[in-house]
Amino acid sequence: MSLPQLPSGRTVEVRAVDGVKLHAQVFGPEDGYPIVLAHGITCAIEVWAHQIADLSGDYRVIAYDHRGHGRSETPRSRNRYSLNHLAADLDAVLDATLKPGEHAVIAGHSMGGIAITSWSQRYPNRVRSCADAVALINTSTGDLLRDVQLAQVPARLTATRIRTAGTVLRTFGSTRMPKMAEGPNKRFVAQLAVGRDAEPWVADFVYQLFAATPPAGRGAWTRVLVDNLGPKHISLRNLTVPTLVIGSAKDRLLPINASRRIAADAPNLAGFVELGGGHCAILERPDDVNAQLRSLAESVTAAQRIS
Repeated sequence: MSLPQLPSGRTVEVRAVDGVKLHAQVFGPEDGYPIVLAHGITCAIEVWAHQIADLSGDYRVIAYDHRGHGRSETPRSRNRYSLNHLAADLDAVLDATLKPGEHAVIAGHSMGGIAITSWSQRYPNRVRSCADAVALINTSTGDLLRDVQLAQVPARLTATRIRTAGTVLRTFGSTRMPKMAEGPNKRFVAQLAVGRDAEPWVADFVYQLFAATPPAGRGAWTRVLVDNLGPKHISLRNLTVPTLVIGSAKDRLLPINASRRIAADAPNLAGFVELGGGHCAILERPDDVNAQLRSLAESVTAAQRIS
């Protein structure tokens, strides 16, 4: 399997509440039921290629680049990156791409899932007016540094491991990627983001996306996540729509226990799916993810037809 080519789509330029320009694309039939896709940190719209190629045959698929990623604007000031911005940007995309009164299935991978939960915490009325269901894939609501598996250490050294992990992630996230250091950098990214049994092209593609993300953007978002996803978790209280949770058994960046916690805390759990592979289930297990997203969309549209 390899990465499919993106189908032709329509570009939508979205203006965030603070004026930052966000890049979004719409694929598939204009009258199709909408599925919105929010990618993870250091990725871009193209990371959803498997899902877009499959789902856009039947649905209107909307994908966007977070600020500091892809073709969206990269603010230079650190104070223009926060969980508030992450939530507000998702809301701006929904406002610009959904028709009046229209609802969607909203799916997020990794930081994209954090965008959804942050949005639900800050915009509860918009959850009810925009979402029929959500899918949270390889994501977390807290305890980021406690969960991330950079190295195995004795329990008595857990606090040291957490501090070290924070330093490593903040530093590496904002570092420029010189060609001469590509080998070790690629291995480090693959160690965190890709399962050991993934096809080689997956690790190469994930590193290409990482290296192409502006250091200012990935560095700022790394700090936001490290500094905010601590012991106090993002509340799921307002996420009252059907919620699909997908985790991966060998995810070293956001391990499966993070997905299990979300499934346990979700007020309206539609399903919990544990896949094999590493952090990038949308690339490593695309057929499984596609089937789950189709099933979720079909369940809400079927319920609407009955009602």
